[in-house]
Amino acid sequence: MTRKSVLERLLDVQPQAEIWWDSSPLVFPGWREKMLAKAEDRTRMAEWIDRLYSPANRPEDNLFRGVTTNPRLSFDVVKADPGYWTEWIDRTIQAGCCMDVEVVFWETYKEIVKRGARACLPIYESSGRRFGYISGQTDPRIRHDADRMVAQGEELHALSPNVMVKVPGTAEGYQAIRRLTARAVPTNNTLAFVIPQFMEGIRSVSIGLKEAREAGVDLAGWRSVITFMSSRFGTLGDLQKQAQDLDIELSEADVRWAEIAVFKKACRLMRENPDYSGKMLLCSMRMSPMVAGRPQVWHLEKTAGENVVYTCPPSFLEALLLKGGHIEFSALEAEDPPPAVMDKLLQVPYFERAFREDGYAVPEFNTHAALVNTAREFGAATQVMVDFIAKRVADHCG
Repeated sequence: MTRKSVLERLLDVQPQAEIWWDSSPLVFPGWREKMLAKAEDRTRMAEWIDRLYSPANRPEDNLFRGVTTNPRLSFDVVKADPGYWTEWIDRTIQAGCCMDVEVVFWETYKEIVKRGARACLPIYESSGRRFGYISGQTDPRIRHDADRMVAQGEELHALSPNVMVKVPGTAEGYQAIRRLTARAVPTNNTLAFVIPQFMEGIRSVSIGLKEAREAGVDLAGWRSVITFMSSRFGTLGDLQKQAQDLDIELSEADVRWAEIAVFKKACRLMRENPDYSGKMLLCSMRMSPMVAGRPQVWHLEKTAGENVVYTCPPSFLEALLLKGGHIEFSALEAEDPPPAVMDKLLQVPYFERAFREDGYAVPEFNTHAALVNTAREFGAATQVMVDFIAKRVADHCG
């Protein structure tokens, strides 16, 4: 066997941690071929990737333990094979005599999620329903409508037992998470950036579990993760602007420390809560910062040893496998931010409120800058898929 990949070395430090694929499984074969074309050592790269995931493996031998998706990532499936999906959409329009663009969009999205779930199902079944979940996201444009999110969540979960529903960390999203949990629908709390959101996620799931148990609901196929969108917290909110206004200079390393500090506190609070059984999930990771001229990946290095989920989009995984060969891990090195850095960060209201357990009331989640900016981006990306389908509907109407 060749030298282990960087992700395998991470799992050596904490075997209970999980690596997930942050895109549809349907694009994985094409991504694999692109990676092999870029690799200096094609044989070694093939071994690394095939140990991550291969249909030829026994399900339990795949290092990937789950999948996260959203409408934007699902549209990548359409872009990878536009001819096939154009025909599929056209057949759907014709079969249902449906000219409602939003209905056709939702049916297309569900079909992509269902096919991805089918690819993950062997892992789900071989693990006794512990792993092999795929996150299907409620429409980002309805993030303030709890009833519609619950309805969409039930639709998505009905596609396959291993479909976990991604629900945003809005005030209404936490209502939906509680209600879905009470119905044994597994959830992934996304669009979460601050400690009060993570605490509300834990509370909502705990209440939902209590309601489910009181009603005699079968929870054997249920699971929960709470996502921290790490670099989006550091770059899409007001951290740098507020620091500049206060004449505080934050380096790239300081920003990474801010993200790591929030995540590690969330992990600690989760461990200390006896009513919650789930994991923190780290996404939006970056190859950063540069140290002595070499890219580091502090989102992994400084959290090594935590029993969490790391979800890796194709671009991040590409950088990690092609440029991260020098990175090693040790739980002893996964230290907390230096006191001087924390002192500086705590002077910035954006960070101080995020780090404080009572820093935000639930209604204030909806106005957090990183949430608003990310939701706007996700909504626009969803609209791109809707517009693609609208053109097909218009062609049929014409």
